[in-house]
Amino acid sequence: MRAMCPCSAAWRIEIMTMAAGRLFIAGHRGLVGSAILRKVEADGRFEPVLRSSAQLDLRDHASVDAFFAAEKPDHVILAAAKVGGIQANASYPADFLYDNLAIQNAVIHGAFRHGARKLVFLGSSCIYPKFAPQPIREDSLLTGALEPTNEAYAIAKIAGLKLCAALRQQHGFNAVSLMPTNLYGPGDNFDLQASHVIPALMRKAHEAKLAGAEVLEVWGSGRPMREFLHVDDLADAVLFALDRYEAPEPLNVGTGEDLSIADAARLIADVVGFSGGLVFDPSKPDGTPRKVLDVSRLHNLGWRHRIGLREGLEGTYRWFLENNAIRR
Repeated sequence: MRAMCPCSAAWRIEIMTMAAGRLFIAGHRGLVGSAILRKVEADGRFEPVLRSSAQLDLRDHASVDAFFAAEKPDHVILAAAKVGGIQANASYPADFLYDNLAIQNAVIHGAFRHGARKLVFLGSSCIYPKFAPQPIREDSLLTGALEPTNEAYAIAKIAGLKLCAALRQQHGFNAVSLMPTNLYGPGDNFDLQASHVIPALMRKAHEAKLAGAEVLEVWGSGRPMREFLHVDDLADAVLFALDRYEAPEPLNVGTGEDLSIADAARLIADVVGFSGGLVFDPSKPDGTPRKVLDVSRLHNLGWRHRIGLREGLEGTYRWFLENNAIRR
């Protein structure tokens, strides 16, 4: 918000156009949803409406519709999803496709049907083609083949953003779609069978340190380039978009900066305090050779990330230690 005199007309107009009211955060216990909830509680403009998966199965269209009919939230942030790393995506493509389609269809349709003023849908940078020109612009969508190891998840997310755009076009429903880059931070999943690259490397480095190991094994060649965004920065961008983004096109959210998996592994090892060497396993999949988002549209709207990678990794490792995350 601009630093303006509270007595000015421009200030009053800006305050009046800021979102407020009852806000349903779908998936508030996950990595992204919990960060959004922290941000919402600190912000103070919203009354959070929350349901755990035990209270409301978001795949059940009838139950979700009944929830919206009863609660009638003013705004919806759809952060709920079935997520996982390369191994989980490759092993359970049917689950990733079905569960995510079911969640998205139920929540987006329920929000539209019962009069939500705005919905923010969270997709993923994996929606873009495997060999999209770098940095990846939003208009790269559907211009080439997807990365096979997470194709099912990507197809579900593409369907979600297209449903939002179609409801806007046909019915005027105010639904916007954000496409975050690779995320990490407090609340991440450190299960090696399902985790993404940063929590997997952090746990492996931690265990290697405790075991006094001489080397840390890293999947793949180490050459792929990746961009990483702290989940608290994403939460900030979500509320920014809830207030200020009003377009049908998806909006990339990231840092616009990348590094190799090898360099990320070295940085994580240093943060954790593992002093051994790295060994790469080229028999494991690399995934997309490079994936960094063009975030110029978001920058032009006035938003930039604030948390540097080393700072974010240090905070994440503290959370990992304080929360005994291996046993979660």
